[in-house]
Amino acid sequence: MSKSKSLTLYAANFADELAKAGVTEAVISPGSRSTPMAMLMAEHPDINIHLMIDERSAGFFALGLSKMLNKPVALLCTSGTAAANYYPAVVEAFYSRVPLLILTADRPHELRDVGAPQAIDQIHFFGRYAKWFADMAIPEQTEGMLAYSRMMAARAAGKALSSPAGPVHLNLPFREPLIPDFDLEDIWKNGSGRTQHVNIKPGQAVLQDLEIERIAELLSGREKGLIVCGEIRDPLFTDAVLKLSTALKYPILADPLSNLRTGSHDKSAVIDGYDAFMKDDELLNELKPDVIIRFGAMPVSKPLFLFLKRSPEILQLVVDGQGGYREPTLMASEMIECDESWFCESLSGRVSPAENEQWLKTWQETNSAARKILSSPEDGPDALFEGKVFSELQKAMPEKSHMFVGNSMPIRDADNYFLNSNKRISVHANRGANGIDGIVSTALGMSAAAEDPLFLVIGDLSFYHDMNGLLAAKMHKLDMTVILLNNDGGGIFSFLPQSKEEKHFETLFGTPTGLHFQHAASLYDAAYTQPETWEAFRDDVENAARRKGLNIIEVRTNRHSRVMIHRNLMNRVSQEIREMMRK
Repeated sequence: MSKSKSLTLYAANFADELAKAGVTEAVISPGSRSTPMAMLMAEHPDINIHLMIDERSAGFFALGLSKMLNKPVALLCTSGTAAANYYPAVVEAFYSRVPLLILTADRPHELRDVGAPQAIDQIHFFGRYAKWFADMAIPEQTEGMLAYSRMMAARAAGKALSSPAGPVHLNLPFREPLIPDFDLEDIWKNGSGRTQHVNIKPGQAVLQDLEIERIAELLSGREKGLIVCGEIRDPLFTDAVLKLSTALKYPILADPLSNLRTGSHDKSAVIDGYDAFMKDDELLNELKPDVIIRFGAMPVSKPLFLFLKRSPEILQLVVDGQGGYREPTLMASEMIECDESWFCESLSGRVSPAENEQWLKTWQETNSAARKILSSPEDGPDALFEGKVFSELQKAMPEKSHMFVGNSMPIRDADNYFLNSNKRISVHANRGANGIDGIVSTALGMSAAAEDPLFLVIGDLSFYHDMNGLLAAKMHKLDMTVILLNNDGGGIFSFLPQSKEEKHFETLFGTPTGLHFQHAASLYDAAYTQPETWEAFRDDVENAARRKGLNIIEVRTNRHSRVMIHRNLMNRVSQEIREMMRK
């Protein structure tokens, strides 16, 4: 029995079982030790491969691909420090519950810890950020080992999807020779004779009837309630939570990543301007609820977070279908492990509807006053205002499209200025670890599987962090439009206490780079524009939506004046609402 035959059949059975388990996309970086798995994945008729030279970009590209497809994606690299470059993406996948299957090739056991080249300790390499780890056996051709290879592939795919979803890591030691033998017959054959070795399916968390009745009773008579929705990826959730809102007559505070702000559904109870007026303690006294039901990840809004954190007297229920503990306020009274859509549907039929609709009406009127100001912010005297990018972009984007929002200031501006719309715009972001790294690659990964145009809104420092990722657009002919907000530095720090320390602020936090990004556009064959008016901006967005390939629209702004513009807007919102309440 040749080593090549054992290697080929063992790795082929693994790859074939991955495909049968639904892992049909693989992101591969070039390397020698990963040759057997890379070549067999490329050969498999049901696996699509995406070659990414830079492993750091590859990790985030796979993350974006998995986000868009909502299924596990394989991520393959060679041995040594290649795997270390996956680390930021693995951390993000862990916290944002994205299923990834990390496959690291390795030296065989006899070449570990003896000074062999490109051999590092890869055992439990990602620590607690991998939900499950296994150091797989050396390839063998025996019936039992081929069954083992298939079982491990299916188990890894199932484990990535089990609650809470996230990354799993398999370490694959290979001995030389590393080239598989494609002349062998039936390399994809399942030796057991079964179509699929094992089918592993995650379950759904539901509550017993008595528990749902108890929660319904808990809410009975509480007319002043709020439903708070953060990021949640369930296509059934929108209709379900709207049904619960109607039954309880509770307004819904909808984070942009909840995707409740966009679409054709009824948004009369969807509150989108809350971040602006929840900064005002006087207004909060008038709007304070008795109960809050929260779904999904913690919303972006800091005023909302601080309000929840300092309100122990409010009954707070957190519903999480994947059984995690996403409750940083430490004020939850009930942590409920239950599928969110099932919970809403089941509770809607059991609660007694509130008789008084004044509570909901007050929130709606307050939100309308905020929207009136937020929907048309004014520019500064010397530059376009960053926040207005989102209201203008919303007007120009196609009826059905995707928007990926970078961290730091862009996601916060989206929270304030990307308001309710009937357009079917899906909003995405990396809010697991909230880092500014890997944003370009994640968005491009999503674009590789997107059926509709995708727009990335990103700041200049975050764009710089991941310019390597742009190579994927050139290599794989991907379509994406980048809205690059260039304020020449870290704009968010101007909102933080550090901004008062003028002596070291610009060097340590402002961090201006002075980069001209049209050169990056040329390097990666991207169409480039730099609009100076909003009319030109809208034209550029509409043209980019029709154009194939990579587009970069650079909007130059002034981070020094934007703090004043934003705070003036927030003050106007508070003033308007106070006057409305006095009438």
